[in-house]
Amino acid sequence: MAKKRGGRKYGRTASQKVERAMHERKRGTLRSGGSGKKVTSRKQAIAIGLSEARRAGGKVPRKGGGKKR
Repeated sequence: MAKKRGGRKYGRTASQKVERAMHERKRGTLRSGGSGKKVTSRKQAIAIGLSEARRAGGKVPRKGGGKKR
């Protein structure tokens, strides 16, 4: 079995969007899409940033994670 080459999993767009979302969360201005409630969770802020990066066409792995066989 051949070993997979290790490249970058996430692109530059992804890191920029996540960074922006984290700053907004710290300032208390990050809101969730559906209800418009204030986001306080670190994980939720990262998810929002990655989602925005996906929409912008950045290099982001598909949702769900894990390996499919």
